[in-house]
Amino acid sequence: LAAPRTEEVASVAADVVEANGEKRKMRVLAAEDNKTNQLVFRKMVKALDIDLKFAGNGREAVELYQSFEPDLVFMDISMPEMDGKEATRAIRTLEAESGKHVPVLALTAHAMGGDKEEIMSAGMDQFLTKPLRKAEIYAAIGGYQPKGVQPVRADEAAA
Repeated sequence: LAAPRTEEVASVAADVVEANGEKRKMRVLAAEDNKTNQLVFRKMVKALDIDLKFAGNGREAVELYQSFEPDLVFMDISMPEMDGKEATRAIRTLEAESGKHVPVLALTAHAMGGDKEEIMSAGMDQFLTKPLRKAEIYAAIGGYQPKGVQPVRADEAAA
């Protein structure tokens, strides 16, 4: 797995403190239309102290990107209404106006030759293949955690 670039993590580090002065949880958006895959993803990250929301298609992902303001997006590629590539392009268009950059990680079962390049050209930051592995998800979340939010893992809280 490629490590996130420092400037990418820094660009999403805004507003990490809640109104009450407490550090907020890392916000993670998972765009996944399959309910079973949503359940599996939720179980994989249940030990992490994050604020997790799901979008059932690409259009919902773009809407939640704007209202939820995630720190990290896991984007399924094959979804109804608007696929993950279209949704990522829409997010990147919004970011061109705002100047911020939220890492978007492709989630796909499409691992054929040429698929990765096509998917990455839509503006993805990283490419993860299904079936997902817990260690990859944890590494991605930990690697893209903005400075100043609550630690995502309980054992990091003591550090």
